Amino acid sequence: MSHNDAAMTINLQEFDPAKHEGPMPSPCVGICQMDRASRLCIGCQRTLNEITDWSVAPESKKRTIWEEIIRRRATRRS
Repeated sequence: MSHNDAAMTINLQEFDPAKHEGPMPSPCVGICQMDRASRLCIGCQRTLNEITDWSVAPESKKRTIWEEIIRRRATRRS
């Protein structure tokens, strides 16, 4: 299963990394374009370093990245 397949099985808008058991799913939604102003991917809200490091990051780091994504999304909405 590719990282995109795993992402499609969860609702990324409601995903809660604190409640998730097992390996962290990739936040990739297949919209891979960096926003020049924020330096975040417009699809998944990750930095370029977070994207490139994802495949080798330990689960604890992936959980931290997810927490940052949620914070970023909340900041964008307010």
